[in-house]
Amino acid sequence: MPVYRDEAVVLRTHKLGEADRIITLLTRQHGKVRAVAKGVRRTASKFGARLEPFMVVDVQLYIGRSLDIVNQAESIGSYGAVITADYGSYTAASAMVETADKLTESEGSLQQYLLLVGALRSLSRHEHGSGATLNSYLLRSLSMAGWAPSFHDCARCGAPGPHSAFVAQVGGIVCDNCAAPGSPRLDPDTIALLSALLTGDWAFTADASDTTHAQATGVVAAYTQWHLGRGLRSLEHVRP
Repeated sequence: MPVYRDEAVVLRTHKLGEADRIITLLTRQHGKVRAVAKGVRRTASKFGARLEPFMVVDVQLYIGRSLDIVNQAESIGSYGAVITADYGSYTAASAMVETADKLTESEGSLQQYLLLVGALRSLSRHEHGSGATLNSYLLRSLSMAGWAPSFHDCARCGAPGPHSAFVAQVGGIVCDNCAAPGSPRLDPDTIALLSALLTGDWAFTADASDTTHAQATGVVAAYTQWHLGRGLRSLEHVRP
């Protein structure tokens, strides 16, 4: 059988039979791949622990008819154990991999892969708050997928900002002329934090208040849920 090798993030796993698992991978070069890992649920499995969610691996696969088959797996980033030991990191990582699963298909995206790896690495090192890391990841991943939000100029007509009305369906902040009656209004601090999360201005995010972070989290969740077209189950468990 033809063989190929790639780097990958483990997005999720499903039991198959008594000892096997179906592994969903986001790879660096081959997009999203579903593969069978045989015998990984046995205690003696040589690479079972390397194929858990949030792990980054160098994997060799056989090309199968419907599902590929994992032949080898070596750890590149052992983030799983550290992330799952902390509830905030675990729920944030779960939302990240669920988002990546929904945004990527077989053609894949190197940018999406690198963004996810960087976000998981940051979570495992506790570089920033788990909520801020997740919100930044969601905004950036949606931007890469073609849904970049506007947090300054009007997302509908382009009128120069600042504006305060937020409409997820339109693409972010809109001017008063474009805002529908009853559109939520965001305070300047929340808008500034959203911009910082999108651009990765971590010094600014560190100084923002808990209240501002909570408001930004609600905005990011609404924007993400709308543009993905279906709910992220993992977001229900994320702490503001």
